[in-house]
Amino acid sequence: MIIVTGGAGFIGSNFIREWLAGSQEPVINLDKLTYAGNLKSLADLSHDARYRFVHADIGDRVAVAALLKEAQPRAIVNFAAESHVDRSIHGAAEFIATNIVGTFNLLEEVRAYWKGLPSTAQANFRFLHVSTDEVYGSLTATDPAFTETHRYEPNSPYSASKAASDHLVRACYHTHHLPVVTTNCSNNYGPYHFPEKLIPLMILNALAGKPLPVYGDGQNVRDWLYVTDHCSAIRLALEKGRLGETYNVGGRNERTNLDVVNIVCSLLDELKPRADGKSYATQISFVKDRPGHDQRYAIDATKLESELGWKAAENFESGIRKTVQWYLDNQDWVQSVTSGEYRKWMDTQYANDKEAA
Repeated sequence: MIIVTGGAGFIGSNFIREWLAGSQEPVINLDKLTYAGNLKSLADLSHDARYRFVHADIGDRVAVAALLKEAQPRAIVNFAAESHVDRSIHGAAEFIATNIVGTFNLLEEVRAYWKGLPSTAQANFRFLHVSTDEVYGSLTATDPAFTETHRYEPNSPYSASKAASDHLVRACYHTHHLPVVTTNCSNNYGPYHFPEKLIPLMILNALAGKPLPVYGDGQNVRDWLYVTDHCSAIRLALEKGRLGETYNVGGRNERTNLDVVNIVCSLLDELKPRADGKSYATQISFVKDRPGHDQRYAIDATKLESELGWKAAENFESGIRKTVQWYLDNQDWVQSVTSGEYRKWMDTQYANDKEAA
């Protein structure tokens, strides 16, 4: 039995699906179900005896302790986090509460549970903490990619809160010897991605005939990682990762934001052309850049590749085509997650960003 926290979110739901596709070991999904958590992403597993959902907050120590005592998991995979930079700029309190205080409370209860296990179960137990490359700050165009020894230099409330959570996990290992492994990933994309993030937002806005808002000049660079490749890396890190170590997970697919948007538009032109025959690229609209926008992220995944034998199965061309096609084929899911709250957020987010960059 393993427990996945935040399993109703984008990466967590993909991980649960990938886990059950390759293992008979049961999974408990512990999720608070915030705006970005959606059980429809796992609806096909609702009758699978290996899968169970528990509605709880990682910061609720009573609920976490009770679940640990009852389920007796051999591992925790911690995805639970507030993760959207723009939202952290507008209001950081929820990020502090979940990413820092919530992680601390989870660690405390997991540590108490682990200490009570028999010696063999203690030795086999793992706590895998999923983090982000954003904790490392920003790179220039010529800087080498982030390695695991890169100094932490977070530049947004979101990345600062994730950096703090990483430090708490590290401290729990070095002080209390809790068997932990941490992964830091680059930008994920793929199925079930909540449509406030760049790629799904561009797809949905394009299909709806809305502007495609690109921050600044669109030249910010990200390293894109297909979500199932990330899931395979997490599985390997959980099974083979050295205790107390960090493993960076990246796709080696650096693209500017503008390049990504143009690729999405080209694929939509091919797969679902506009009725007027024009390209979706005509809907691109440059908006005022967000505060503190990091220029470039890039991950050096050599450690993961050489130590654990991981290799990405998708390049950006194959992964983005699969992603666009998935959104075209799954409009029911899209409608279920683009609620009134989502629309209100998008109106607020871009209301003051109409001026040209």
